[in-house]
Amino acid sequence: MNIQVLGTGCQKCKTLEKMTREVVESKGIDATVSKVEDIVEIMRFGVMTTPALVIDGKVVLKGRLPSQQELTDLIIK
Repeated sequence: MNIQVLGTGCQKCKTLEKMTREVVESKGIDATVSKVEDIVEIMRFGVMTTPALVIDGKVVLKGRLPSQQELTDLIIK
């Protein structure tokens, strides 16, 4: 699984990256988590508000921070 956190470096973006890494580690999920900060790359996903979460090339969340449970559900399914 390939997980990308899209964000230019704001606090919410950093928080989403941290939360995502914690969920992947705590659940033992085989995934690569990366951070995309380049605005051009972010716009290629059609995202205009960050933070955003992309799982295997599909935008599953944008413009807000999810709850821990919501994030877990997004990653597991």
